[in-house]
Amino acid sequence: MDSSPRPADAWRLQGPYVAARPPSSLSFSLACRRLAAALAFVPMLAFGQPSVDAELAATREMVRFVPGEALRRLGGIEAAARRAPVATRAEFLFLYSDAFRRAGDPRQALALADELVGHGRSQGNDTVLAKGELARSYALTALNDLPGAHVAAFESERRAAGIADIALRVQTIITAGQAFQEQGNYPAALPKFQAAVDLARTIEDDQVPLSMALNGLVLLLTDMRQYDKGWEVQAESMALAKRMRSRGRQAIALLSEYGLAMDSAQYDRARAALLETLKVVRQLGARQMEAATLANLADSYLKDREYPRAADYAQQAVAAATAVNETKYLAVARINLGQAYLNMGRVAEGRQQFEAGLALYEKGRNLPQLQVVLAEYGNALERAGDYRNAISAYHRERAISNELFAAQRQKAMLELQHKYDTEKKQRQIEALRQENRVKGAELDNRRLQQRIWWLLAVVFALAAVIVGLLYRKVRQANAQLEVKNLELKQQSTLDPLTSLYNRRHFQDFMRTHALAERRQQAAAGDELVGALFLLDVDHFKHINDSHGHAAGDAVLKTIAAGLRDTLRETDMIVRWGGEEFLAFLPAVPRCGLDEVARRILRGVSSQAIAYGDKTLRVNVSVGFAPYPLAPGGTPLSWERAVNLVDMALYMAKSHGRNRAYGIHGFNGLERTTLEAIEQDLEGAWRNGFVDMAVVQDEAAAAEAQSAPVAELPGMAA
Repeated sequence: MDSSPRPADAWRLQGPYVAARPPSSLSFSLACRRLAAALAFVPMLAFGQPSVDAELAATREMVRFVPGEALRRLGGIEAAARRAPVATRAEFLFLYSDAFRRAGDPRQALALADELVGHGRSQGNDTVLAKGELARSYALTALNDLPGAHVAAFESERRAAGIADIALRVQTIITAGQAFQEQGNYPAALPKFQAAVDLARTIEDDQVPLSMALNGLVLLLTDMRQYDKGWEVQAESMALAKRMRSRGRQAIALLSEYGLAMDSAQYDRARAALLETLKVVRQLGARQMEAATLANLADSYLKDREYPRAADYAQQAVAAATAVNETKYLAVARINLGQAYLNMGRVAEGRQQFEAGLALYEKGRNLPQLQVVLAEYGNALERAGDYRNAISAYHRERAISNELFAAQRQKAMLELQHKYDTEKKQRQIEALRQENRVKGAELDNRRLQQRIWWLLAVVFALAAVIVGLLYRKVRQANAQLEVKNLELKQQSTLDPLTSLYNRRHFQDFMRTHALAERRQQAAAGDELVGALFLLDVDHFKHINDSHGHAAGDAVLKTIAAGLRDTLRETDMIVRWGGEEFLAFLPAVPRCGLDEVARRILRGVSSQAIAYGDKTLRVNVSVGFAPYPLAPGGTPLSWERAVNLVDMALYMAKSHGRNRAYGIHGFNGLERTTLEAIEQDLEGAWRNGFVDMAVVQDEAAAAEAQSAPVAELPGMAA
């Protein structure tokens, strides 16, 4: 797992290394910010404070690399610094906040940043306010409040726009560019970084702002995948760091080179950059950077399947992270150590390290990262042959996926509601304006009636025309409102990518129609039943990582179209979430369930998906069962039925993929319980309590093996 240290400190934990993707641009951006904050500002010496200013100057680099020692030294001058003039006190509060943040106390860092902002407001000093907003942006980022961090970054740039401190202006422009970069708004971010580089070149006596601007531009170009331009800027950044004879700047440039090399698939160059970084940060005594670099080296050797060396570097990373109490890097190091142990056959030790790393992620409630790590854990256990724990890991990952999906769905609904409310308010305003116009017309008519009686007939005619136009406009407004309501209803029930029904529509349907469906099937007898089929695209993550998310979207849309052709118009097809699809067949012969599963497998695997100059083929794993399921004569709720089908799907995953596992019925329930079956479906099947079918499409599998298709990384797993 890649921890990817970044040039300024907030090296966020990244997902598992799969297809040479470097750590996210967000981590790069945050890192650049923090180093720049520690290095960019030259203190304004205050008369009568030479010792405080000298200590601040000596501590500036220390904040970046050894924040614990910096906190001790800054604490020793706190009383004197708080009595110092405005500029000296501002520099002290800025460095003190940064040191607390880097030492792992972002809340104290935010409190000091707020104090710095208050100090700037009380003095009416835009320079101090710009520093304070920068410090708030860094602290809020460490607290995972990115929206608040972005607001502070933009406010910092606004405050610094007219000040004389060019180095501070460069830093605020960089930070604003990084905020756009974190939002994925690259067209807005690129001009910011270019402006920062141009402005930094005008500073003759300080090369630090130019170094920061060049490094930030490298990170942005890496995220934009403009690798040729990225290497050009990286060469200038490295040459500048060497001219400055600064080990810290060289370490930062090496880390940018590592990220760029990883993203452009130059793995040997990336590892060489990491090894050189390790040498430099050890000379600097920067233990946090050392821990992150060791974790990345372990990940590099995991990728090359050199598991003993990966375990050695991971153990060193655990020791380094423990020494500085860095839970972020400790979690990554333990995950990498668990990977190495599992691949070396040391399953118990591997599980112990993985669980220790997962506990750190769960403590921090980093759900997206925890989902990625659990998927990685399940794959590692599956490769090690520990299928029971692999299935457990998959279920834990699925629970988090459902939680994230629900949050995203709620956000989308709130956005739709906000849009509807806005349009409703606009319509109300327009109606009020129209009403005022009507009232004005009526007043004018009364005046005309009082003054010119002989034009009364003309006035009535004009009023009739106006009323007719108004009536026509009202009808048009009502028609437009009806269209908008239909559009909102469609958006709330259909998945925007595949145009299939979404999970919410299916849940509403089952709540409304489940009882009616059961009565219809009871009347039809035992020959016709309902059925649930749950599909999951095999190795879908590899498609996204190897060919990009656009290729993944093309695969999902093609599968959706194929399911429409394979199934009947009366069957409900649902995008269940991510790469999962659910099909509900209201009436199908009980003896034909296996054939439906075989048609689905064959229909998906036989499709050739054209993407760019490549042809992709994918398979799915399927779990299915008749519906309603009635063990012991008591029908299960549709939720429990879907859960059993999901367990059958994961059995298909764990037994080789590209196959279907179907539940036909239950046996010997007097010797077990339904809860026990739900806990361990595979064990229940092997003990004879569950009647299950295994369906494979042998013809499609043979054709897929002989067809010349694009190779996906890790498909053999």
